[in-house]
Amino acid sequence: MTASAGMRRKGVVLLLRESEGIAALLQDSLETATDEERPGMERALALVREAAAVPDAALRGRWARQRLAAVGHEGPADSVQAIRALRRAEPGLSLLAAVTCAREAAETEGSAKTSSTG
Repeated sequence: MTASAGMRRKGVVLLLRESEGIAALLQDSLETATDEERPGMERALALVREAAAVPDAALRGRWARQRLAAVGHEGPADSVQAIRALRRAEPGLSLLAAVTCAREAAETEGSAKTSSTG
């Protein structure tokens, strides 16, 4: 499991990743898999590796967008209103962490729209 901190101040957004351990378990299981099990396990391993490749900033951005959606915020993810909504939703979140997560949410939101239209 790897962990990476989003910020170094109070109100840290901590990401925990289990993908390395899951990938290792799947890889070990592939060695004893039957021919019928192998395609599904290979697909599962590919999905785990794909998930592991997602940058931390994108994960924090996704988390922030989910929190904003949960509290009903519909405006820009990096607006002052969004930062306030994040801090209300997560009272332990520092202003710096909320601003950073809001920016990452806006950046990943923009890249998701670009990739879906292009």
